[in-house]
Amino acid sequence: MANYLVTGAAGFIAFRVIEMLLDSGHTVVGLDNMNDAYDVRMKEYRLGKLRKREGFTFHLVDVANRGQLVKALDISSLVAPIEAVINLAARAGVRQSVENPWVYIDTNVTGTLNLLELCRQREIPKFILASTSSIYGEEAPLPTPEEADSSYPLQPYAASKKAAEVLCHSYHYLYGIDVTVFRYFTVYGPAGRPDMSMFRFAKWISEGMPVLINGDGEQTRGFTYVDDIARGTILGLRNMGYEIINLGGHESIRINDLLHMFEEAIGRKAQVQYLPRHPADMLASWADVRKARELLGWEPQVRLREGVGNLVQWYQVERSWASQLMT
Repeated sequence: MANYLVTGAAGFIAFRVIEMLLDSGHTVVGLDNMNDAYDVRMKEYRLGKLRKREGFTFHLVDVANRGQLVKALDISSLVAPIEAVINLAARAGVRQSVENPWVYIDTNVTGTLNLLELCRQREIPKFILASTSSIYGEEAPLPTPEEADSSYPLQPYAASKKAAEVLCHSYHYLYGIDVTVFRYFTVYGPAGRPDMSMFRFAKWISEGMPVLINGDGEQTRGFTYVDDIARGTILGLRNMGYEIINLGGHESIRINDLLHMFEEAIGRKAQVQYLPRHPADMLASWADVRKARELLGWEPQVRLREGVGNLVQWYQVERSWASQLMT
């Protein structure tokens, strides 16, 4: 069994990655700065569940702060050597990055550099980076392969992730660190980010609130269930040299059709309000996952309708507090 360092531990994807690693008998050192990028009560909910698990250790750390990182690793290395870093700490959200690009550079670029440097100094051989489908920009072919041009990101969020990818390649080239970069396509599921459309639809329809859609709702997304993302991320721990791999669901759906799916699952009609499209939003995303299939033996397993049902069911169970989360 191995000991892993997972950053962004209270985040949506990291939470499930850590649960799966612990279920397999591994130990995990989790780092998170518990920032308020979205309602921190959701992060506290996830972290509370992890703290109850044997084999999990948590440090309140900002990956952009080298001093905090070094101290946390000094403490953790006394227990067992860290065999891999899974960097899931990130400032996410395309629109918010336009409003405050500096914090995106701090976490997504400087944070990644700090972690890579620690891998170099402490001879940690494996590094996984969470990147994003947003990196492909406006003119990506559909479905989008990893070879598609990623030189023209539309917002600081995608630009910061592109910078992090390039840093990873430089550390692989210079120091031989084995790196797997995963470009995630819109992730959803129970206990997901309350500022994302999936959670918003569940809350707004359930509570009889207006459902706000940016644009005409004809834009499409390739949503991916969180368990599929977490499973694929863990598969990336094998030695691979340097690889960039898409993880995404095969299904792509129009936002209007997704809304109807939520109406059916909840049993209530939505009160829809259409707003102007934000220029930072992509019109479409859809993953080509042939590389994940070939290198990892990975396939998305949870169909969209099943995943939406799971999310709605979770929301109804946790409704007493989840309905209070800011979206």
